[in-house]
Amino acid sequence: MKKYFQSTVYILFVLVTFFALAKSFMVYKNPLNFYENPLVWLALIGFVLVVVAKEMVNVLATTKAKELQNEKDGVVPEPPKDWIKLLLKSWTDSKDIENEQEIILDHNYDGIKELDNSLPPWWKYMFYASIVFAIVYLIRFEVLDGDSQIVEYDKAVAEAKAALNTYKATATDLITADNIILLTDATDLNRGRAVFNLNCASCHLSDGGGSIGPNLTDEYWILGGGIKNVFNTLLNGGRDGKGMISWKNTLKPADMAKVASYVISLQGTTPAVGKDPQGEKWETTAVETTETKEVIE
Repeated sequence: MKKYFQSTVYILFVLVTFFALAKSFMVYKNPLNFYENPLVWLALIGFVLVVVAKEMVNVLATTKAKELQNEKDGVVPEPPKDWIKLLLKSWTDSKDIENEQEIILDHNYDGIKELDNSLPPWWKYMFYASIVFAIVYLIRFEVLDGDSQIVEYDKAVAEAKAALNTYKATATDLITADNIILLTDATDLNRGRAVFNLNCASCHLSDGGGSIGPNLTDEYWILGGGIKNVFNTLLNGGRDGKGMISWKNTLKPADMAKVASYVISLQGTTPAVGKDPQGEKWETTAVETTETKEVIE
């Protein structure tokens, strides 16, 4: 009775799990995506484990029953063959200990004798492979004058730079010091002011008058004025050792563009306490004036 009960439970489990998996494969868009449907994987693994375990139990039970029957009948089974030893012997072509007299070499060193066993096949085949590799390498790089590793590296770098330039030329949302333009929209400037007050006011004061950092309201700039230079300073930082840090790992390019535009908008304003000018006077170029007019229009 117990045997029939176990078989019935096993059959029901297999049928229910099978139909549940079949239903999930028909309903879910990506049923094998573990992050979206972990229960599908748990059911599948459980199904396989139960089937494998059941078959292993059957094999063990059959084997045990056969052993008991042989013992009852007085049949002595042949000892199982050691397949690992047979496999290793076929690979190495070595002699057994009782047959080693056949491969003992003639020379003798103070009673020490040497066997003439064959080399392991894995060693021989690796040696043959190294010879083939050496021939191919010689022909490839010496006879046919193939590219060296340095040349291949230079070509890969050149291809990567070309791909990067193509991406920069075609990307619509990529902001760099080369393509940045002055933003004059009130929404952009308000965002720039907010980011400035959060990150820059501690050194430049909220009105741009300057404290630790220089005055941003006058015409004098340490690293150059204009939208491109201001953006580049935000991107790469100021002077080594004593200038502003780089903000490229903190601010997004879009926010840096808005901060730079807000800083340019501070030109000509009157701070409460303005710091003395630093750097050189910046003259706005005709190109910058044209770009600003185009943005405003």
